[in-house]
Amino acid sequence: MGLRGPKPKGKVRIKWSADFAYAIGLLATDGCLLNDGRHIDLTSKDIDQIENFLQALDIDVKITTKYSGTGKKYQRVQFGDVLFYEFLMSIGFTPAKSKTIGELDIPKKYFFDFLRGSFDGDGCFYSYWDPRWRSSHMFYVEFVSASKLHIDWLRSEIFDRLAVKGHIVKDGEGLTYQLKYAKKEALEIIKKMYYNHHIVYLSRKRMKIEKTLAIEKKQQKRYY
Repeated sequence: MGLRGPKPKGKVRIKWSADFAYAIGLLATDGCLLNDGRHIDLTSKDIDQIENFLQALDIDVKITTKYSGTGKKYQRVQFGDVLFYEFLMSIGFTPAKSKTIGELDIPKKYFFDFLRGSFDGDGCFYSYWDPRWRSSHMFYVEFVSASKLHIDWLRSEIFDRLAVKGHIVKDGEGLTYQLKYAKKEALEIIKKMYYNHHIVYLSRKRMKIEKTLAIEKKQQKRYY
């Protein structure tokens, strides 16, 4: 009878928390599982996002640089962790998941932390003055995925918690699905995602939101 090898130890402490859920949200958008059954990869053009990911998981992994076929520069972390890989598979991740990811098993308590990670990964926030109406200031929160299953699941989960519907459109090239929430609905989501200043978040996105909300507050005072 052969000797058993040592039990594998993971880099990541697998325990749900606000930070852990945020990191899962980033992986659900900008991350991937390699086909070897052990390696996890997160690639982003934003170094702050990579640093947030490492901070949220409380791991020390070297950040490297890679270039796309068109010469664009990206930051990347890749590490092996069989236990974490298997955990991600157990909650709904798959290798090469961009078009196949669907529902994920996220604890209700941490859903909006996960959603904030998803937003920081592939989401966006934008605002504009609508010329059709006098001084009409519009803004949107948007979540993006190449998987219709995943974007439908997100919409359903958000509706169950906040009773906001949003709407889904395809991008101009038909490659991704965009789940959009306008103004009042967007504000409900923002309040839940950014419930205090001690959580992990991408600073540039939060600053953009706060600037827009300051304009909105000023408009409300002016007309009401």
